[in-house]
Amino acid sequence: MKIFTDSACDLAYAYLQENDVEVFPLTTLLDTGEYEDMIEIQADKVYEMIARGGHPKTSQVSLEKFLSGFRKAAEAGESGIYISLSAKLSGTYQAAYLAYQQLKEEFPDFDLRLVDSMSASVGEGLSVVEAIEMREAGFTLDEIESRVRFTAANVVSLFTVKDLNYLAAGGRLSKSSAFLGGLLNIQPLLEVINGELIPVEKLRGRKKVMNRMYERLRDEADMIQEQNVFLCHSDDPEAIEEMRQYIEEHFHPRRIYVNTIGSTISSHTGLGTLGLFFLKKYE
Repeated sequence: MKIFTDSACDLAYAYLQENDVEVFPLTTLLDTGEYEDMIEIQADKVYEMIARGGHPKTSQVSLEKFLSGFRKAAEAGESGIYISLSAKLSGTYQAAYLAYQQLKEEFPDFDLRLVDSMSASVGEGLSVVEAIEMREAGFTLDEIESRVRFTAANVVSLFTVKDLNYLAAGGRLSKSSAFLGGLLNIQPLLEVINGELIPVEKLRGRKKVMNRMYERLRDEADMIQEQNVFLCHSDDPEAIEEMRQYIEEHFHPRRIYVNTIGSTISSHTGLGTLGLFFLKKYE
């Protein structure tokens, strides 16, 4: 059974390769050209461009890439599951759906389950890790699909960003609000709700927004000591280590995954982004 995902999951490429997960890269567009996320470009190059004042762009996985990747599984007679970046944040899921429909005409017995993670970054990666662990434990494709749909429906995806101008550029915040927020040291708390990135709170100062994230974890995480917690950051290792230590000391989850935000997501959030992901319902 094949597990597919895309590069927006922000899990380490080496980890995905070691666990036989096929990754469809989104494309990062820099002033020097176009690059496949994870494969041809790593996050540090995007961070360098952002630090110089650049604004990298991204494009979704193409239909052709999905056709090529899925075809190999179909020709080998393998079944599979594809876990995608939120369909409301990218056209990538739709491209995968169209590719599968085309291949079904040629390979009517090809069994591929398409799951919208309803999240981004390691919020998507959370569902990928669940699929990997279940496949290793010998669960069936039906059982894995059911579990991944459950995690997608119950993942809480929290972000905060340092540079409000990136939210303004992406239409998540007005330019005037971004300017004023910068003057007042406003740090937004953002959440992916029903697949969309929504500003849910505005707090003054980074420490306050981090404390609010801890409060959300305390109040909403179900069976926290049984589940994995996922953290991510874009070029702020000190802050994410502080979060990791606090969560380890106060909540004792099963495991804490800490990952770097890749070129796709960081192109839209800028440097200094922090993310926290957990399940509000666990079983």
